[in-house]
Amino acid sequence: MARHHHARSGLPVQGHFVRGLVASACLSAIQDVRTPASPENLKRVLRHALQGGTALAAGAGTAAALERRDYTGALIATAAGVAGVLVIERLLREPARHQQENEDGQEA
Repeated sequence: MARHHHARSGLPVQGHFVRGLVASACLSAIQDVRTPASPENLKRVLRHALQGGTALAAGAGTAAALERRDYTGALIATAAGVAGVLVIERLLREPARHQQENEDGQEA
């Protein structure tokens, strides 16, 4: 499997994903926390971590493509990042919304 490197740092795009994942998880874990170990909170932290990693990797890929003057590649990296964040939101947010509606006495 080919590794895509960011032109300046030499860090593989996967490395940017891990950095974004950890940074986002750290931020999410301490923000608006009522019950830190609850399944809902852990799922929220996971969602934010995956989205942060995806966004940072997309940003790094876009920046690297722009440095190479590869505008098509930059557009593709950006679109892939947006799509990835949206998919993660849909997969990990919907069940939480339905559960919250049920807890509020509304129909799902």
